[in-house]
Amino acid sequence: MAGRVIFHIDMNSFYASVEQAHDPSLKGKPVAVAGNAKERRGIIVTSSYEARAHGIYTTMTVGEAKRKCPDIILIPPDFAKYRAASAAMFAILRSYTHLVEPVSIDEGYLDVTERSKTLHPLQLAQEMQQRILHELDLPCSIGIAPNKFLAKTASDMKKPMGITVLRKREISALLWPLEVIEMHGVGESTAKKLNSIGIKTIGDLAKADERKLQKEFGKNGARLYKRANGEDPREVDPNSIFDTKSVGNSTTLPRDETEYYILKETFEKLSRSVAERLKVKYLAGTTISIQIRNFEWQNQTRSKSVKNAIQHADEIFDLAWKLFLQHWDETPVRLIGITVSNVVDQAESTQQLNLFNFEQHIKDEPIVELVDQMAKKFGKGVVQRGVRVKKKSYASNTSFSKDFLEDHKKS
Repeated sequence: MAGRVIFHIDMNSFYASVEQAHDPSLKGKPVAVAGNAKERRGIIVTSSYEARAHGIYTTMTVGEAKRKCPDIILIPPDFAKYRAASAAMFAILRSYTHLVEPVSIDEGYLDVTERSKTLHPLQLAQEMQQRILHELDLPCSIGIAPNKFLAKTASDMKKPMGITVLRKREISALLWPLEVIEMHGVGESTAKKLNSIGIKTIGDLAKADERKLQKEFGKNGARLYKRANGEDPREVDPNSIFDTKSVGNSTTLPRDETEYYILKETFEKLSRSVAERLKVKYLAGTTISIQIRNFEWQNQTRSKSVKNAIQHADEIFDLAWKLFLQHWDETPVRLIGITVSNVVDQAESTQQLNLFNFEQHIKDEPIVELVDQMAKKFGKGVVQRGVRVKKKSYASNTSFSKDFLEDHKKS
């Protein structure tokens, strides 16, 4: 793995930048993309750097944003537009190497080791950045490093329109003095736990006892230790877009919510959305998780695994709602998320017989026998239980999940 050259491309203020590219009159002005932009309770999704200069940030309410910046221009999200811009950006990246790994709608990794043998990495990064700017009118930052973790860290160091090189020998001076919460991959809860055992900085983490970290955090402890020391063996994997491990959706509520019926309706809506996404991807899963963020922006996650893979909205809602009721202490809720994980292809999922589905299996048995007989006579696959038809999904119009990856699978 030595001698690799990895780029991390991070589009700057992506949604707002796309809006400014489509309407040049918005350039240089404070712009924010907001859900329910006409309502003061709506939430800011992203904002331009001009808006950020006024203290506007993601998840701020529209009402608060207007108080901070009366001249702010609010635009409802247009995900079809953003997905088209994302596809065009990744097409440019793939013109340099096939080793491109999209990780979200506005960022991805490239392994340019081979290309860097004929063109210096800095020149290559500058050319990519300028092409994206001139052809799409979109700014981006690029991190250059020997691995994915350091490349991601580097791209965050200078925004907008930055190009940063981060070498492994530089991490002791550049990264180790930073608080551990600043490290990519460390969230608030992990940072608090690290602080509780005396690890305050990234340097403390790099010098900690790896075995102790593994005992406290499991595999993630060893992973964090290695990354704090600048180690990350992961390859840039273009095929990762086909490796769906989970399907989920979340929503930020317009206010701190305690109303039972509103919370229940939100769970029902999210369950339908997750079920739709599972249906489109022909997946079912055996673990359901809920994420709850309270009015103080503290996160809580709870999970439950079941024997039979689930995929339908009513099944998802039943499990998710029960989980919520078991653990909710009536603290005001600001965000709700539902995820189905440990997913498998629906055709591969097996269902255990029980009192409720036994009768259906008995009804199906003659059909199964007939299919088996025809397969023996005419060959396997001559008759199939169902035909897959590509379904149109309204869930795919959003980009908060990884639905945008379907665009890359087509390409």
